[in-house]
Amino acid sequence: MAGRRNNRRAAVSAAPVTAEVERLSHEGRGVARVEGKIVFIEGALPGEQVVFRYTRRHGQFDEGSVLEVLRASPDRIAPRCAHAERCGGCSLQHQAGAAQIAHKQAVLLELLAHQAGVAPARVLPPVHGPQWAYRRRARLSVRYVHKREEVLIGFREKGSHFVADIARCETLVAAVGTRLPELRALVAALSCAHDIPQIEVAAGADDIALLFRHLAPLTDDDVARLREFAGATGLRVYSQAGGIETLRRLDGPEAPLRYRVAGLELEYLPGDFVQVNAAINDTIVPLAIDLLEVGADDHVLDLFCGLGNFTLPLALRAARVAGVEGDAGLVARAADNARRLGIGNACFAAANLFTPDGIAAIPAGPWSKILLDPPRTGAAEVLAARDFTGVERVCYVSCNPVTLARDAATLIRQHGYRLDAAGVLDMFPHTTHVESIALFARR
Repeated sequence: MAGRRNNRRAAVSAAPVTAEVERLSHEGRGVARVEGKIVFIEGALPGEQVVFRYTRRHGQFDEGSVLEVLRASPDRIAPRCAHAERCGGCSLQHQAGAAQIAHKQAVLLELLAHQAGVAPARVLPPVHGPQWAYRRRARLSVRYVHKREEVLIGFREKGSHFVADIARCETLVAAVGTRLPELRALVAALSCAHDIPQIEVAAGADDIALLFRHLAPLTDDDVARLREFAGATGLRVYSQAGGIETLRRLDGPEAPLRYRVAGLELEYLPGDFVQVNAAINDTIVPLAIDLLEVGADDHVLDLFCGLGNFTLPLALRAARVAGVEGDAGLVARAADNARRLGIGNACFAAANLFTPDGIAAIPAGPWSKILLDPPRTGAAEVLAARDFTGVERVCYVSCNPVTLARDAATLIRQHGYRLDAAGVLDMFPHTTHVESIALFARR
């Protein structure tokens, strides 16, 4: 085994190699062939000639990283972020935005064709939003480096579990992304600096919250420092020592955050799931309602409904809407939002939609339209177990094109739908995340 490790080290540290880049992988790496073997090259773009070094060797493929670009793609641009080469928060800052979204659309259509054997009757125009300072929700890793006696705050390094040493993030809301050095100094001054693994960012329409997760108790001095930081920056500061029940605001009275969508103002807590990109969310909610062609006689089922992001706007158009979500806290806040907004034709249920009991707890229909907004694992269990008789249209909002393609096959082959439309959403510019929306209509 030791000899095998030494051979691998020698291979990885071999001399630089020149290669022609054929295409971009789903993960955003350039794909080349060297002596007939596939190499995935970090930082390379299609059509380029690059010099790269090997970083890992495998049986079927190898991995590498660009050292020099000999012939650049016309889509290559200078990254805006000084840390783009190292930080794993973004992987495509060196590619023009139009080329990024074209790549994501190609990935979506390729997966639908190969896994579901289908092409949409209509490819929807990509949904665009701001390219920078768009992230209103993020989990920042925190690490105290003993050798350097300093704190690092940011995203993981590319291909590593280490926290990237960054001073600024261009994709976070500016009030946080420009304050990373201040945050580092703040955490370093706390008694439990070694025991803070994460800071969660939650930006509402009017307030921005920082949620400090800590594994050791905060002292009175720690709380005073955090309150002083909140007063100086205008950011809310929360602590969380364990589960959601330990969430505490430190700089003022408990008060929800708020965001606006489709003319409604929804309340939520730091740590709750909301869509990362507010501008994209503002577009896709009415888009989904329009694709479903919701009318005054429709009864709509919203599965994986979260805070009611789609449910409550749907209720403004439909006769009746039911939202189902596995997180009981989100369900409670969705119901509170409905009551506060005076929406009486929406109801909510807490049910784990990955289990037979949870699926059985879905409110009884009949339902004429269904909206699906599942996590990355998709909605396979629901689609396998539910009878979709009478459901005219299904709108599927996806954060993973692989599971969307798998579920599309089920909707088409098992439930008798056709794929009327599909398109990509630029929810995470400069990353390889492919978010999409698809409409399935009864054949």
